[in-house]
Amino acid sequence: MRSIWNGAISFGLVSIPIKLVNATESHAISFRQIHTEDGGRIRYRKVCELEDREVTQGEIGKAYEDADGSMIPITDEDLSHLPIPTARTIEIVAFVPEERIDPLQMGSAYYLAASGAPAAKPYTLLREALKRSNRVAIAKFALRGRERLGMLRVVGDAIAMHGLLWPDEVRAPEGVAPDAGVTIRDQELDLADALMDTLGEIELEDLHDEYREALEEVVAAKASGEAPPQTPEPATSGKVLDLMAALENSVRAARESRGEEGAAEAEEAEVRNLPRRKTSSRATPKETGGKKSTSTAAKKTAAKKATASTASAKKSTAGSGRAGRSGRKAAAGSTAEKTTGKGTATRSTAKKTASRRRSA
Repeated sequence: MRSIWNGAISFGLVSIPIKLVNATESHAISFRQIHTEDGGRIRYRKVCELEDREVTQGEIGKAYEDADGSMIPITDEDLSHLPIPTARTIEIVAFVPEERIDPLQMGSAYYLAASGAPAAKPYTLLREALKRSNRVAIAKFALRGRERLGMLRVVGDAIAMHGLLWPDEVRAPEGVAPDAGVTIRDQELDLADALMDTLGEIELEDLHDEYREALEEVVAAKASGEAPPQTPEPATSGKVLDLMAALENSVRAARESRGEEGAAEAEEAEVRNLPRRKTSSRATPKETGGKKSTSTAAKKTAAKKATASTASAKKSTAGSGRAGRSGRKAAAGSTAEKTTGKGTATRSTAKKTASRRRSA
């Protein structure tokens, strides 16, 4: 990769020679301006207003326009002697947790490549120190005519730097959020959570630029003399009046798109009967009265059912007790009868034996 800046990282008294290379690239399709009548290229020519002639790149320099419109020439030599230590140095000023960096501040990304063999040891030292500390380095550097803020972090085995906006360059979000009072119900939040869970996560590597692909198809079709592919008409949708219905339909559509058509109907009850979170809002007197009456009626009905069930159980228990006592009496009577019969037979046998002895 071609370097766009050469300098060094200043890490305390340690200096690490590095080269700055772009970490990102654009794959966007660019167009040229043409004359629609004949297809001729439209070009911009750099013309000197005083001489009214086109000038070459070597004749062009920089200047600062003053308030009165006068031009103050600034040369590359003037910029190279700026009284700042970051003209050719990425000066690390602090180490902070990465969470401290507002994503709104992050800009262009660069890789810092070690420049030459002597830079390998200090480069590796800084990389491993960043890894072990779980922090990022905040640095100042000069690039393209201005001092900038940067964040150094570890990406694989390399050190990357993100250009950061200065804190005063980030606007406060005033007047962005809706100023009207909006109340969100718990059930709406539950459905939004269900939709987020259904959509789930995704591998960012699976995402691609569909607009660029479609544009390439159009260019290829035009180049071969064919008609460009037609864009499908977007689905017409009116104004959403029922947010709950829209959320439920979104959850259902997301599940179907993930191949869960069979389970969609079974899970519809889950969507409609999601657990309600506790809220601190107070119900109106009318709502409170309605809830109390419904609750009282339900309690009375439950009490009647419980009473009837208890009475039935008592009757069943009493009947079982009487049946048990009758069975025990019958068994006792039968045993007594058997015992009486055995006693009578024994006395009769004894009398017969005595009568035989007397006769003998």
